Amino acid sequence: MPLSGEAIRMMNYIDDISTTLRRILALSPTLSTEERKRVSDYLRSSSPNAEQAMAALEGRAGKE
Repeated sequence: MPLSGEAIRMMNYIDDISTTLRRILALSPTLSTEERKRVSDYLRSSSPNAEQAMAALEGRAGKE
């Protein structure tokens, strides 16, 4: 079954997210321990986050 334009667009968003995560992984060694902790706390508390997006895609949004 062919994908809709919206599904393809969402997959492109995921590619963008993956690119951003690769940049984070590449640059994290350049940060001090304190900076890495602050950035990791910031990422952990971001909303919406990857788990929420996955739940929505799996039809579990609001059911947890």
